[in-house]
Amino acid sequence: MTSRGEKRTCLPRHLLAIGAVAAVVAVSWACGGEGRSAHPATGAVVKGGDDRTGPYNPVPGWWKPAPDHDDEWGWGQVAGVAVDHTDRIIVVTRGDWPADRSAPREGRLRRTNYVVVANGNGEIVEQWAQWDSIFTLPHQVYISPYDPDRHVWVIDSGGGEGHMQVVKFTNDGSEIVMRRGERDHPKTREAARARSDWGPYTYGWPSKLAFLPDGSFLLADGYWNSRIIKYSEDGEFIMQWGGLGTGPGEFDLLHGLAVDEGRVYVADRQNERLQLFTHDGEFIEEWPNIFDPVNIWLDEHGAVWVLDATLNRVLKYDRGGVLQDYWGAYGAAGAIGRGTWPGGLSLPHQLDMDEDGNLYIASYSGGWINKFTPKPDADPSRLLGPRLLLTH
Repeated sequence: MTSRGEKRTCLPRHLLAIGAVAAVVAVSWACGGEGRSAHPATGAVVKGGDDRTGPYNPVPGWWKPAPDHDDEWGWGQVAGVAVDHTDRIIVVTRGDWPADRSAPREGRLRRTNYVVVANGNGEIVEQWAQWDSIFTLPHQVYISPYDPDRHVWVIDSGGGEGHMQVVKFTNDGSEIVMRRGERDHPKTREAARARSDWGPYTYGWPSKLAFLPDGSFLLADGYWNSRIIKYSEDGEFIMQWGGLGTGPGEFDLLHGLAVDEGRVYVADRQNERLQLFTHDGEFIEEWPNIFDPVNIWLDEHGAVWVLDATLNRVLKYDRGGVLQDYWGAYGAAGAIGRGTWPGGLSLPHQLDMDEDGNLYIASYSGGWINKFTPKPDADPSRLLGPRLLLTH
């Protein structure tokens, strides 16, 4: 896809004016290539390529096994990633799976490695096994960019019998600082969606968080429930909005959340759209026809980046909702990803960035974290910018 503003180079007009038919043929040959066929720095024509990783280079073999992985056990579903700094990458998973992912899993799951930490080389240097017993299905992990103490937040979607909860840890994982979410929650989606009066901590498979400078935060609740909840810094209920449906301000599986100076962006996954609201929950507009959006990243340059879990793409929109660019390619064992070529995505689920501009993307179904580094000659407009930080 050609970024807006790119120019296409054609042959001089006098070389094409051999006749009407010849001109049409010549124009089709001369102008058929898009702007990406030229080297961005030198303008030289570059042949071949398919732009599968866009302006980034994948780091081959970055994601390593855990120290207790072996021929029997390996990574299961890798659900989320949060960057503390370039040498400390925090990851949440759904537990270990049989190492041979091609064989039927038959319900086998090892309840460990729910929260792990990788260093800059992708080596697992921390395993928060002391908390394995409190988790069922960790879904996402966060560090608020406004928090000087760099607390680590984990959303546990819980499933039917697990604890649907939000847990805030000290940065080193040694203590729980806050825990929200009642044990007496709905056990099925049908039960959750049969009611709309659940309490402020009675979750229905919660999914996403977003933070504000004053320490307050928003929770997308979520897969079963259909609401956004706002809490104070101390986790006290402030307000909520939403409901199940397809209309403005209604949701069907919330799976993305981000905040700019005046708007809240929500990925309404099953309705295949983004919805925008004021900070008080008043509907502004929708951006339709976005297939399977699961993560939203707002950068300081005004771009809105969205992970598409089914198309396995990173999509770029402007603040008006107009598609600007995209890149990404599916990866599976034996193809792109674990196999012969790095950089593939397999249901990309959450992304984050380090201070050097490197991207980390959790491929949920694939069971890996991709690390991408900006190409030295990359067009800056195609790179994700640093996370947008609000001033008030």
